[in-house]
Amino acid sequence: MSATALAKRTTTTTLSTRKGGDPIVCLTAYSAPIAKLLDPHVDVLLVGDSLGMVLYGFDSTLPVTLDMMIAHGAAVVRGSTHACVIVDLPFASYQESPQQAFRNAARVLAETGCAAVKLEGGVEMAETVAYLVARGVPVMGHVGLTPQSVNTLGGFRARGRNAEESESILADAKAITAAGAFALVVEGVMEPLAEAITAAVTVPTISIGASVACDGQVLVTDDLLGLFADFTPKFVRRYAELGPMVTHAAATYAEDVRHRRFPGPEHVFRVKRKTPPSEMAP
Repeated sequence: MSATALAKRTTTTTLSTRKGGDPIVCLTAYSAPIAKLLDPHVDVLLVGDSLGMVLYGFDSTLPVTLDMMIAHGAAVVRGSTHACVIVDLPFASYQESPQQAFRNAARVLAETGCAAVKLEGGVEMAETVAYLVARGVPVMGHVGLTPQSVNTLGGFRARGRNAEESESILADAKAITAAGAFALVVEGVMEPLAEAITAAVTVPTISIGASVACDGQVLVTDDLLGLFADFTPKFVRRYAELGPMVTHAAATYAEDVRHRRFPGPEHVFRVKRKTPPSEMAP
């Protein structure tokens, strides 16, 4: 990537200075065409492991592989010029040890050209975050409802419903911040807890189902556009309903093909008729 292209992008350093300032706008992207459409309007394009559910049809993020994340991350970088591109580290690619995390994070940075990685976890991941940051890998943290831990959390439920759980998540946020994360995603927690985390940490917090009091917001783009209909989380606002439009377009196309209305004369290539010599002007 050229120095000119890099200079245009929002950086992790810039994002870290947005604490308490203009809200950070973040959406997910998994492909170059979508990245190109979103890029002028957002500060961050997150290549989330949510792609496992919205693109691949898995029922959780757990089957997503590092190679998947690299392929989609590289596509999003190619399709954007402005936003800071951050790529999720998928399940089992970083939990084993800080050394494993560094090897895989280094691959992600080198093979995609992204600016940073995101990983889930709290106190137990602080050592790993510090290890990565010390070796030049910018890290975005993720606390609260952590989808990669769905089996131990007992499903996709809001967290921080009692004092003990709230205190634990707040401790997670503080530990990841102290370890050197430049920003923190706070997902699916009760609003007072999101407000408390935002007040307690020195880095920007980015909410997904948390609170408007956070320093930014992120949504899964397929949810925002109405393209993913398997379920709709409470915190999602649909800004468009493209799913029914896609269905209608496909049905109309099918009808036109079956009734031979498509392709029409304007859609096919024809050999131009040469003018016979007898019709040429004298």
